[in-house]
Amino acid sequence: MKLVRDRIPEIIEESGKTCKCSVIKEIGEFQERLFEKMQEEMMEFFENPCLEEAGDMYEVLKTITWLHRIGMEEVVDAARHKAVERGGFYSGIVLEEID
Repeated sequence: MKLVRDRIPEIIEESGKTCKCSVIKEIGEFQERLFEKMQEEMMEFFENPCLEEAGDMYEVLKTITWLHRIGMEEVVDAARHKAVERGGFYSGIVLEEID
């Protein structure tokens, strides 16, 4: 059992197969399934870093932010602001200790 994109049942049935699905009603379970899906998509991206896998992670992130009533434009703005203040992660700096 795993969370799938909204049109997957339709696509399966169009191919001549049948499937059994349910719809998550409880927000806690939805959040848990989205977390599992993000982990799955991240692993797929690390195994095969490509545009399609990056798009899958983005789609899950969009759903997570939608669930929490946060717009993606707000996320991008917050990321830009934080990058200006604190930088990005492009240099690979690892903080080992603070005295």
